[in-house]
Amino acid sequence: MKMSRERARFPTFVKRSAATMWFALFSLGVAGLTPSCVVAQETSDEWQFAATLYGWFPDIGGNTQFPAGGGSDIDVDIGTILDHLKMTAQGSFEVQKGHWGAFTDIVYLDVGDSTSRTRGLEIGGQPLPGSIDASADFDLKSTIWTLGGSYRGLASPGATVDWLAGARLASFKQEFSWEFTGDFGPITPPPLTGSRSASVDQWDAIVGMKGRLTYGADHNWVVPFYLDVGTGDSDLTWQAMLGFGYSFGWGDLGIAWRYMDYDLNSDGPITDMNFNGPGLGATFRW
Repeated sequence: MKMSRERARFPTFVKRSAATMWFALFSLGVAGLTPSCVVAQETSDEWQFAATLYGWFPDIGGNTQFPAGGGSDIDVDIGTILDHLKMTAQGSFEVQKGHWGAFTDIVYLDVGDSTSRTRGLEIGGQPLPGSIDASADFDLKSTIWTLGGSYRGLASPGATVDWLAGARLASFKQEFSWEFTGDFGPITPPPLTGSRSASVDQWDAIVGMKGRLTYGADHNWVVPFYLDVGTGDSDLTWQAMLGFGYSFGWGDLGIAWRYMDYDLNSDGPITDMNFNGPGLGATFRW
């Protein structure tokens, strides 16, 4: 259900508090898992590089609205519409020398679907009556680019922890077309057919941590982790990743679970977005 501007502040506060709590708990958990013998002299003064190619296949949720004419909006629950991936491209690159490093990560997702259901669609904040037949096409293109620098505060053969700061660009472009038939009852109907498009570009500053833990006699089993939180054009954005993999001489192979959340301007066409799901990839080191 569409909320007023005053009511929308409470979920934003809850999201800020939840992200802060998870960030604190994650930091304490990493500190507790890191051996007490971890010291900074384990860092190398040689240039080190890593490139990762991966596939991330998240479920996408959120809410968006399109002006439909006649003073009403069509509100779309993205999670009930989208379930078809059209195209994706994802990868990251990082460089390290001594304590200092830099990294970048890019995710491109093109998802869309057609539906004849009325579930997930509202007119002016009211669910469509059961007497309405709705055909809708929805397409969402998302480009998420993260760029940052890092400082290696803890390092040993068994663990590395980097503190990071940087920025993230999120570009969301959406297209929506519809066709309605039936009796709208007391709801003021929009045009029975139409199409709309909207886009949002968000720059946010982020801070966080990343690193990995290693296990086994040869430290071949790895547990990579990542966490950041930020704000800027968005009211709040945060993401977390936890993985598991195996290290070879050339790099790593692994799987991971990743979650990313955006709390956007409640007056904009997209009010919130979240991406949640598994991924797998290969990291090449030299």
